[in-house]
Amino acid sequence: MNFLLETLRLIVLTIYYHIEAFIKVIVPQRKKDVSGEIVLITGAGSGIGRLMALEFALLDVSLVLWDINVDGLKETAKQVKEKGASRVHYYHCDCSDREVVYRVADQVKSEIGDVTILINNAGIVSGKRFMDTPDALVEKTLRVNAMSHFWTYKAFLPAMTDKNHGHLVSVASSAGLIGVNGLADYCASKFAAVGFAESVALEMIAAGKEGIKTTIVCPYFINTGMFAGCGTKWPRLMPILEPDYVAKRIVNAILKDQVYVLLPRSLYFLMALKG
Repeated sequence: MNFLLETLRLIVLTIYYHIEAFIKVIVPQRKKDVSGEIVLITGAGSGIGRLMALEFALLDVSLVLWDINVDGLKETAKQVKEKGASRVHYYHCDCSDREVVYRVADQVKSEIGDVTILINNAGIVSGKRFMDTPDALVEKTLRVNAMSHFWTYKAFLPAMTDKNHGHLVSVASSAGLIGVNGLADYCASKFAAVGFAESVALEMIAAGKEGIKTTIVCPYFINTGMFAGCGTKWPRLMPILEPDYVAKRIVNAILKDQVYVLLPRSLYFLMALKG
């Protein structure tokens, strides 16, 4: 009986948050003040990660930037400082390596403080059909796109729960909602990221930790290096997204405590049809 009740509760809450996300797309919401927050962005050395850092640069936050690409991190740090950010810290971190994540997380906590807004953005894509994808690359995709979220949550969520304050952000993909031909490993990793974020969000609600917010971002293909050469059969319904637009929408959603961000908006309709 308890299992049935918990399952029903899960279904109701999932429907509720999807409806809430749809309403927040239409109805203007008040933005929260994030000044003084410590914002950690993984995959900040380029692409959406860098652009989100630039969006946060004027919001009086402490920025913590992680990436495996040190040169990219230095460039991001340079750009956000030029835009006005005064508290910027960057760390070389291979998010696919659990021990490295824990070690760098301890360094961040020791040198800067407890992260209060965690943005799991690091990601890779093989772009190969399943049977053509080497096992090592499958494992790497799953570690970077999904397992790294487990390790960063383990590192930073305890302090958030102690204070009942924080925000967990998962930059996933529409490929975490609907399977895509030729992206089996990528889809699997993004489905895992979405399911993990939803499950922990429900755990926080069940534990009475309403002060810990969750935002799950599921964009269609973005015009970045990761998806170079990708096209769309339905450019009006499902256009290739511009990186600046996506970064602005993500930060805006964080400021409004929006749970789901599906881009483009037509995805809300497509997900309703799938349901």
